[in-house]
Amino acid sequence: MDISVVIPMFNEEESIPELEAWIRKVMLENGFTYEVIFVDDGSTDDSWKVAEQLQRQNPNVKGIRFTRNYGKSAALNTAFQQASGEVVITMDADLQDSPDEIPELYRMITEDDLDLVSGWKKKRYDPITKTIPTKFYNAATRWISGIQLNDFNCGLKAYKNKVIKSIEVYGDMHRYIPVIAKWSGFTKIGEKVVVHQARKFGVTKFGISRFIRGPLDLLSITFVGKFGKRPMHLFGTMGTVMFLLGFGLFTYIGGNKLYHLIQGIPAKNIALMSGFYIALTAMIIGTMLFLTGFLAELVARNSPNRNAYLVDKEIGFVETQRFVEKG
Repeated sequence: MDISVVIPMFNEEESIPELEAWIRKVMLENGFTYEVIFVDDGSTDDSWKVAEQLQRQNPNVKGIRFTRNYGKSAALNTAFQQASGEVVITMDADLQDSPDEIPELYRMITEDDLDLVSGWKKKRYDPITKTIPTKFYNAATRWISGIQLNDFNCGLKAYKNKVIKSIEVYGDMHRYIPVIAKWSGFTKIGEKVVVHQARKFGVTKFGISRFIRGPLDLLSITFVGKFGKRPMHLFGTMGTVMFLLGFGLFTYIGGNKLYHLIQGIPAKNIALMSGFYIALTAMIIGTMLFLTGFLAELVARNSPNRNAYLVDKEIGFVETQRFVEKG
């Protein structure tokens, strides 16, 4: 199969018939074999009934229905497990993403050999209360991740199938799938300017809370990506540096006090010096950070996925050469 189109939906009964017809038209014109996977994220309208009707009319339509609203990340992750297309394309169900972009996205993945292509809605039809925070978080994500994309949160993206099978999306981390992909070793990431259409039906499903959760998810992805398998490298280093700074300050204060005592020079009581408490606090924090790293290392080493590394290609191996250690 050439393409899997994954579409999370939440109360989009008015838009999905037009969207499915548009996708079908594009696929037929370009001769693609395809599937469309609608994921009903706990809709309270007739979205699921509409999806069932579309499936009866078009066997390429498939559907997944959640018992309640779990969020876009859960919808994408669940559909990714079922998608079988060589290229997987995600888009929103509100008709703001154009299916006419599909052929070029497919070409960029298959011919340009990109792992992931992210859409860039260069001209947007969103209110300023949404565009300004979006620009800020895109800039912050570029700075932290090193990925030079202009629109990380664009719902219109294309992936090689092996990319979506190798990552896990949860929480609100759908905004940072390019970052997750990069930390998983898929570094060939491209961008395409796409048309952003004005909303035709309904209202946006995302509130102000995303601007709070978004940065926290980005920090979480960055930490797990860099130190998930070696947490001691972070906490141990920070703890050692903090302890040594505190110990150095304490040594200076104690040495100075001892020198004054030997020379018979009156000296201030160490307990009355603020530097003493700063040094003591630094050593305590350093010790706690080191112990945190040690405990995190134990957790990481006992994780069932501690040795799960993504293998891209192999040569020269045959099945009989595989050995599994038992016991």
